[in-house]
Amino acid sequence: MTTYDELPDSAHSPPALSPIEISLESDEPLYRQLRRALEHQILSGVLNPDVALPSSRALSHELGLSRNTVNAAIQELVATGLIEARPRSGHFINTTLLNNGSKKLDRARLSDGSIDWESKIRAIPDRNLPEITKTKNWQSYPYPFVAGQVDPDEFPRLAWARALRTAMDPEHLPFSVRDAIDEDDPLLTELLCHRVLPSRGIHVSPENVLITAGSQQGLDLLAQLLVGPDTTVGVEDPGYVDAKHAFTRVGGQLVPLSVDAQGMVPPWKPLDIVYVTPSHHSPTNVTLDPSRRLQLLTRMRETNSLIIEDDYDSEFRYRGKPTPALKALPHSDHVIYLGSFSKFLAPGLRLGYIVAEPELIERMRTHRRYSIRHVPGHTQRAMALLIDSGQFHRTISRRRTQLRKKWETLTSALEEHLPWAVPFPAGGVSVWIQAPPQLNCRELAEECLRRGVVIEPGDPFFLSPEDNLNFFRLGFAAIDLDSIEPGVLLLSEAIASLLDHD
Repeated sequence: MTTYDELPDSAHSPPALSPIEISLESDEPLYRQLRRALEHQILSGVLNPDVALPSSRALSHELGLSRNTVNAAIQELVATGLIEARPRSGHFINTTLLNNGSKKLDRARLSDGSIDWESKIRAIPDRNLPEITKTKNWQSYPYPFVAGQVDPDEFPRLAWARALRTAMDPEHLPFSVRDAIDEDDPLLTELLCHRVLPSRGIHVSPENVLITAGSQQGLDLLAQLLVGPDTTVGVEDPGYVDAKHAFTRVGGQLVPLSVDAQGMVPPWKPLDIVYVTPSHHSPTNVTLDPSRRLQLLTRMRETNSLIIEDDYDSEFRYRGKPTPALKALPHSDHVIYLGSFSKFLAPGLRLGYIVAEPELIERMRTHRRYSIRHVPGHTQRAMALLIDSGQFHRTISRRRTQLRKKWETLTSALEEHLPWAVPFPAGGVSVWIQAPPQLNCRELAEECLRRGVVIEPGDPFFLSPEDNLNFFRLGFAAIDLDSIEPGVLLLSEAIASLLDHD
């Protein structure tokens, strides 16, 4: 077998190529092997279209093939239109063929070894569930009311950079760079138990804690271990879309639980698991009423069922006192608590945690080991140092103050400019709005984009999206304070144009 590592070019610097292998023992003709290899590198973007392909003489020399064999391969590529000959310059990639929308190359058709991946990939049960999508390049719009994002300027860059540097100091370095197998950073879990969770009324030991790559990985771990084809999972409707996907992907049977001004209505029939966002319901931000909390805990305990509590945006409350977590209430050993550092610091950090009974934590620890082993040690140690320095809590306090101003500005602007009344919950980082039935909020989102305003249609949060097209959501964490009222004014104009049209 001959390996070709680099193709020289007589007129330009040699292009950076992946190795080409030609097997003399193969039943496939040599020129077809070479044609396939060159075709693959062209379609993969390895070859520079501005540089001539290697000459037949160079290819022949490097691969130990006859020039007739090389020329036969090149002529086949010319016949497909993939390359073209230029007088006195050589052969070049036909960029017009590759880039012209009406003549785009069918890569599967041209590749002799193409695979029908659709027939190979296992069917996923959640493919019919709606998904949350974000407007691409939302940062480029002047009025981005997007949820789940933060203003990068509000991220504690200097404090985080300092924590990352300190995590490389000799005393911390072993924990930052080690292969911890299935362990978490002991400093982070200790500080989580003593400095973070008590503010939610939760008092546990490190054996009750597992660090995750964001709350989404926590949901996936729980779904993998607790949910199967016969498992009934109660989910808020509307509710967090990605949780529904996590449970459905492993065969869980979703049972919708309605939501009103007092939060989720507890199930009246036995369920195996209930997933709930009690602090600030996703997406409406209402808080689960205390009487319903007790009712839910009692019913689930009586039926030996589990509660997955996603403590969504619990840090951000602007009116009244925060309510304790379900996990903080008596007799809550059947409650599994999901928390996250990512949502209020930066979603890109992907750092969260689970609080549960030690037996479940150990099983999840083993399961995590065989997927990602553990969350990067450097990130864990840096977060621990951020908490230990006090900057973590200062950031929460500062962010809460900033968000309260935005929340007050947004609610005031909506009261003034929106043509109908909107109930405003006491916290969260977005406002959920129910429009008149005749207003299609998918169309509203498109109309808003034309005016530079980004909003999020609310129908994906429902299990029956087509029946709930008159909802939308306004996130206010990522938008500038001064842009909120002008953005709402443009939103109201977009609403008026659609209602007048109807």
